[in-house]
Amino acid sequence: MHWIVASLVSALFLGFYELNTKHAVRDNAVLPVLFFANVCSATVWCVLMAVVVVSPGTLPTTLHVAPLAWFQHLQLLAKSALVAASWVCSYFAIKHMPVSLASPIRATGPMWTLLGAVLVLGERPSWLEGVGILVTLASFVGLSLVGQREGIHFHRNKWFGFLMAGTLLGAMSGLYDKFLLGRAGFDAATVQCWFSIYLAALFLPLALGWKFRLWPRHEFHWRWSILGVSFALLLADFVYFDALRNPDALVSMVSSLRRGSTLVAFAGGLLLFGEKNGWAKLPAVIGVVIGIVLTILG
Repeated sequence: MHWIVASLVSALFLGFYELNTKHAVRDNAVLPVLFFANVCSATVWCVLMAVVVVSPGTLPTTLHVAPLAWFQHLQLLAKSALVAASWVCSYFAIKHMPVSLASPIRATGPMWTLLGAVLVLGERPSWLEGVGILVTLASFVGLSLVGQREGIHFHRNKWFGFLMAGTLLGAMSGLYDKFLLGRAGFDAATVQCWFSIYLAALFLPLALGWKFRLWPRHEFHWRWSILGVSFALLLADFVYFDALRNPDALVSMVSSLRRGSTLVAFAGGLLLFGEKNGWAKLPAVIGVVIGIVLTILG
């Protein structure tokens, strides 16, 4: 598959992931959804590892999981803990916010990563990155104004705070991914495999706490979209890594094309969940996508 096509396919699956997430957590307990979705992902990787052991040569080498030292396991456990915190915040926010608002906000992760590099590391953005930041921030303000029509005031809505916390933690995870896949020398399958297994392990005590009513909680209803959350993310990430493995692939272009997932989630939120103010949100959503693309290309 050509790397541009792979990037667009990844964006499509990532959009499906966000729509399945919204369906799975809507009027539902969040923690069991997180646990079961990650158990599904972990099960897929455990089966793949078993196939490699029982029938060597059956699977392509891109699906082989490398043996790790204990310190490497700790490195992947740290990634899982970071993502677990991000997902807990994001899933609770998505449950209580329209996905047509939440998805564009989550897509701003690269901008916050760049701003962090400017403020903390003293990096200087290029003029294109600067324009991208300004366009994204302006679109962010536009989304805030439209959100007020739906009773969501960004400056005092706690679920917006949860969403921003999840987005910032996700941006940190993206930086850590670059370290793991670059300097630390991990391959994509190994990271995906143990990341999924450790996520399921981390969500287990939270799911048990929900089960035994250690805190006030909502009821859980099984929905097949929970499987959709798992498989859509597995496919989106696998195709994304496959695109990056192509020596001709431009990392900035792959990342930019992947932001098309925002448009998929936005359209799905309007068509599937009947969310309001679609035309009013559309310019801001497109602005977010353009701003992030400029930021990445810069």
